[in-house]
Amino acid sequence: MLSEGGVAPGFAGVLGWPLKTTLSPAIHNAAFSEAGLPWLYFAWPVPPAALALAVGGLRALQAVGANVTMPHKETVLGLIDEASTEARAVGAVNTITRDGGRLIGDNTDVGGFREFLAADAGYDAAGASAVVLGSGGAARAVVKALDDLGCHSVVITARRPQAGASVAGVARRVSTSVEPWSAAGALVPAADLVINATSVGADGRDPIPGAALRSGQVVIDLNYGPAVTPLVERALAAGCSAWGGVGMLVHQAAGSFRNWSGRPAPLAIMREAAEDALAGR
Repeated sequence: MLSEGGVAPGFAGVLGWPLKTTLSPAIHNAAFSEAGLPWLYFAWPVPPAALALAVGGLRALQAVGANVTMPHKETVLGLIDEASTEARAVGAVNTITRDGGRLIGDNTDVGGFREFLAADAGYDAAGASAVVLGSGGAARAVVKALDDLGCHSVVITARRPQAGASVAGVARRVSTSVEPWSAAGALVPAADLVINATSVGADGRDPIPGAALRSGQVVIDLNYGPAVTPLVERALAAGCSAWGGVGMLVHQAAGSFRNWSGRPAPLAIMREAAEDALAGR
């Protein structure tokens, strides 16, 4: 049965583990409603051992698509039929779209971060020096975006050198280096741009408690719960321009919406839904 707009009822959701906190259902259900799409969006906590089964379920149950979050963004590449140029370049997938019987992977985190920097932060990263904390899928997307934007240099701090090197390998033009996590405190003061791409912050901790921040720096914590993380709070107190992760989340969600629906995303509605959901926690 089709809706009045000629669209069949459908469903989508986010695959992650443990997925204790996600604003994605609020964002996408608001977008679907605004666009008149008869779709519903769910949170699906999927442990790593069950990921292949869950992805197979998307195909078997004819889901509209899915988002993918930690820790599955890299593993899921081997479970889909095709990946976009962006997803292959980053080595991580955050969006799956079902096209008939095929599952197509994309990475809207890259474009989401670029759009967030331009539209929300009003920041031009061309020629900037950056420190990226972390070595997972989010860090990969951030480094790719900074590479696209003409950033001058990026230092990646990682607990596992091999993982850090893998993130650095995403860049094609920008100068990159990998340093141990313990070096972050010494590296941060000299950077124009500091980005926390780890989950440390969502748990109420500061990922770099010993690092000095200075006025004029731009500090971004990709965590969005709490609304003001300890790092963002400290950065604002130091005179930095500081942002949490809601902006990037909304912009990458808009990319997913466009992939699934082929329509422009109702960005203002999605942002309002995210902020309302965050305020209501």
